[in-house]
Amino acid sequence: MCQHPEVTVDARQTASGIPIDPVYGPGTPIETVGEPGRFPFTRGPYPTMYRGRVWTMRQYAGFGTAADTNARFKTLLDAGQTGLSVAFDLPTQMGLDSDHDLASGEVGRVGVAIDSIDDMRTLLDGIPLDEATTSMTINATAPILLLLYQLVAEEQGVPADRIRGTVQNDILKEYIARGTYIYPPRPSMRLVTDLFAYCAEELPNWNTISISGYHIREAGSTAAEEVAFTLANAIAYVEAAVAAGLDVDEFGPRLSFFWNGHTNFFEEVAKFRAARRMWAGIMQDRFGATNPKAMAMRFHTQTAGSSLTAQQPETNIVRTALEALAAVMGGTQSLHTNGFDEALGLPTEASAMLALRTQQVIAHESGVVDTVDPLGGSWFVEALTDEVEAKASELIAEVDGAGGAVAAIEAGVPQRRIEDSAYIAARRLERGDDVVVGVNRFVIDDEDPIPVMKLDPQLERDQLGRLADLKARRDQELVERLLADVRAVADGEGNLLAPIKAALAAEATLGEVSDALRDVFGTHRPR
Repeated sequence: MCQHPEVTVDARQTASGIPIDPVYGPGTPIETVGEPGRFPFTRGPYPTMYRGRVWTMRQYAGFGTAADTNARFKTLLDAGQTGLSVAFDLPTQMGLDSDHDLASGEVGRVGVAIDSIDDMRTLLDGIPLDEATTSMTINATAPILLLLYQLVAEEQGVPADRIRGTVQNDILKEYIARGTYIYPPRPSMRLVTDLFAYCAEELPNWNTISISGYHIREAGSTAAEEVAFTLANAIAYVEAAVAAGLDVDEFGPRLSFFWNGHTNFFEEVAKFRAARRMWAGIMQDRFGATNPKAMAMRFHTQTAGSSLTAQQPETNIVRTALEALAAVMGGTQSLHTNGFDEALGLPTEASAMLALRTQQVIAHESGVVDTVDPLGGSWFVEALTDEVEAKASELIAEVDGAGGAVAAIEAGVPQRRIEDSAYIAARRLERGDDVVVGVNRFVIDDEDPIPVMKLDPQLERDQLGRLADLKARRDQELVERLLADVRAVADGEGNLLAPIKAALAAEATLGEVSDALRDVFGTHRPR
C-alpha cells in the first residue's frame, strides 16, 4: 500500500488576522446572503448589477492649473472614461488661496488649484455638466467646491436635477487618518449636515457624502478596521442629520461610500460584501429606515496607493489589476485604477491611460460582468464575509462604548487602533512574514529609471497672477459685505451654504470664505 508523505499545513491569516483554513465546506446559511438588489444587499445593491450597466470608470485627475486638468479630463473622456474625478491641491483642501504664505511650493502639486469661480469655469470648460457625473475628493472645503460647481453648471443652463455627482464631504476620517481638516469636529459636522439639507432642497440628485474608508486603510488599518471605523463615522453622520431634522428615508439614498481596493483578493471581496450587509442592518435597525434605497450601500473604489512600490514600479500594473478585479467581484458602482508610477510622482498621461485600459479589459474581456456576484456561494468567500463582519461589529461596539465616532476620535480611539495595525504590518514586512515583490523578495539592485511627470514652476506664478487680477477687478465692497453675512450665519443657526454661495458668486475666494468661517469656528489642534 502506497504511503503518502505527511503534509505540514502552515498557519495563514488575512491582513485582518482572520485565520485561513486549508479547505472550506458549507457553513453560511443562504438566508444571510440574500438576493442581489434586496435586503441585506450582500450580493449587490441592484438586481442585475453589471448585466444592466458596468460600473462608472473614473480616473482621479488633478494637477497644476485648472486648464492643465481640463485638458487631462478631455483626454480621458475621449478614451472612454465615463465620469470625472477631481483631485485638489493641498492649499485648496486646507482652505488657503494660492497666494497664502503657507501655499508656497504646494500650488498645483498634488492636485488642481481652485481659488475662485474663475478657476472652476476653466476646469469645466467644454464639459457638458448635464451629461457628466463628477466626483470631487474634498472635505473641509467641500461646501465651497460644490457651490462653485453648481454656479458653473447654472451658467451652462443645466437644470438643478441634472447636476449629478458626489462630493466626499467626510470630515471625520480626516481627524482619524489624513489631516486635511480646518475647524474642530463639531462645527465641521454642522457643515456636513448643512450640505445634506441644502442638496435635499437644491440638488436632489447629488450624492452629499462619500464616507471614506480609503484613507483609513492607507493610514495602516486592516480591512476589518476600515469597515468598522468607516461605518462608525457613517452612523455619526446619520445621527447628526436626524438631529438636524432630516428624514433618513429621504437623505439616506444620497449617501455613498468610498473603499480601498487592496491586494488580498478574497478578503477584499468579502470586505465589500460584509460592508453592504452591515450597512443595511444599521440603517434598518438603528435608524428605522424603510426605504430600500436608503439601506442599499453604493460605493466607489480606488485601488490602493499604499500598495504601490517605487521599486520595480511596472509590477504595480499587476497589483492594480488584481485590486480592481477584487472591487468588481465585490460589486463596486464606480472605480479608479491608480497609475503604476504614482509611487514616484503624479501619473503621466500614458500611465493614466494604461490604468483606464485596465478597467476596460476587466469590463469587456474577462467575462466577470456576465453574472451577478460571481463569487457568491463560495464557501471561502462566505466564511470570510462572516468573519469580516464579526470583527468589524466588535470594533463598532468599541466606538459606541466610547460615546460614538466624534467622541471616540476626540479620545484617539480609532487612531490608536490604526497606528497599532500599521506597526504590526511594518514588522511583518521587515521580518519577511509578508512578501512584497521587489521590496523584500525578488529584488533587483540596478533598475532602469522610468519617466516621471514634472510640473513647471511657472504654473504657480501664473496662478498667482490670475488670482491677483480677479481681486483687482471685482467689487471688493460687495465681497466684504457678503463675507460678513457668512460670519453672521456661522455665529447663528442658519444653513451656511446660501450665504457662501452668494459670496462665491460675487468672486470671493475659497480662502476668504474659509477665513470667515475660521473667524467664528476657530481651527482644530490635535492633542
